[in-house]
Amino acid sequence: MSIHEECGVFGIFSDKPVDAAHICYYGLYALQHRGQESCGIVVNDDGVFTSYKDIGLVSEVFSNEALSAFPKGNMAVSHTRYGTTGSANRNNCQPIEVNHQKGRMAIAHNGNLSNAAKLRSELELSGAIFHTSSDTEIIAYIVTKERLTAPSIEDALSRAMDKLEGAYSLVLMSPQKLICARDPHGFRPLCYGKTKDGVYVAASESCAIKAVGAEFIRDIEPGEILIFSREGIVSRKEHCKKTQKKLCIFEYIYFARPDSVIDGQSVHNARINAGRILAKTHPVDADIVVGVPDSGLDAALGYSRESGIPYGIGLIKNKYIGRTFIAPSDRLDQVKIKLSAVEDAVKGKKVVLIDDSIVRGTTSGRIVSLLKEAGAKEIHMRVSAPPFLFPCFYGTDIDSKDKLIACHHSIPEIAKMIGVDSLGFLPVESLGEISGSENYCGACFDGKYPTEIPLDTGKNRFEQRLSERTE
Repeated sequence: MSIHEECGVFGIFSDKPVDAAHICYYGLYALQHRGQESCGIVVNDDGVFTSYKDIGLVSEVFSNEALSAFPKGNMAVSHTRYGTTGSANRNNCQPIEVNHQKGRMAIAHNGNLSNAAKLRSELELSGAIFHTSSDTEIIAYIVTKERLTAPSIEDALSRAMDKLEGAYSLVLMSPQKLICARDPHGFRPLCYGKTKDGVYVAASESCAIKAVGAEFIRDIEPGEILIFSREGIVSRKEHCKKTQKKLCIFEYIYFARPDSVIDGQSVHNARINAGRILAKTHPVDADIVVGVPDSGLDAALGYSRESGIPYGIGLIKNKYIGRTFIAPSDRLDQVKIKLSAVEDAVKGKKVVLIDDSIVRGTTSGRIVSLLKEAGAKEIHMRVSAPPFLFPCFYGTDIDSKDKLIACHHSIPEIAKMIGVDSLGFLPVESLGEISGSENYCGACFDGKYPTEIPLDTGKNRFEQRLSERTE
């Protein structure tokens, strides 16, 4: 068990036909870190939807041939996926498309509904037949059902939001409109910008806005519905400020790219601050500070600046290992294939090792072994997140306490198990300092859930049903 990326959503709207598929391709490429299981694009050419989606990385799924098969269009929605709910099979690839009495719809979603099991059960009892095990299909069903009586697609979405609980940032496309929406807590990021050619782009992170040559405009507010059409841009805020904002703190610690800015806070600066705090709260006499690539590097730089201990590159990541990498046999250590220690940098030295989290401890132990084999004299591990103590129901892939090492062992015990000389975690009370606000969700660290805790997530049941249908 390890922490996995979130999903990434990307959408475009233009007053005139553009090469929408290629724009989405570059946007998804910038969001690849958020999901590496599958991806998909749906292009809208004057109400005609053309789609392609499959298992694999963006560069694997979308060849030049696949992209060239798309027509030009004035709208598109796209998605890169890590399945927090729903298995890694083609049925769960997004965007999800729906044909219904009032027209067509395509939807891409990032997040996890905390009341998914309840909603799915209600829908199934009313006759709904599900083809996937993802939360996105639940959202699509509810929006479609509301659209039968609602005067517009945005009204249908607004009504649906009254029933949805938990995390969802989504882009939705009808024949005439592109709609973005963010849950009232704002668990997951969503923003938009505009290119010099007048094309509007919406994305999970600002790094994707920049990647397609657009200028960042602003974050979409928690609870906001933003509608793009030929009549202009309309912002609806009937769901805004219904509850306190609770952006997932792990976006700053791990999920987001360091060059992104989320809700006004630089991810890079947040990680630098985490490293500074670790240096103040867990100082140690050492010769070099080393970060675990990639999300531990900024925190390592912050630790170095605050402590005065030189920052060095002690671990090198193989950047060419993608999803199609064939896992080695038990005789070979996957960590050694993906990471290697720089012997000249760490040999004979007391090393401060910075990583973003410890889940089970297995990977941490292997990384420590790499440094020891390279001749490190001492290893003092510092973690830029507090210990994981509680399951998450909003998208982080931690759905039980069973495999969380911090739930079953003390910090000194964990240090001994992974083989370090000392171990220190970011104090949980410092989370607001790295995010620049107290309006964050850190439930996986402190157990303070912003929504009602589901008694049954239904994940195993959904997977079993889908498996039975596809066997």
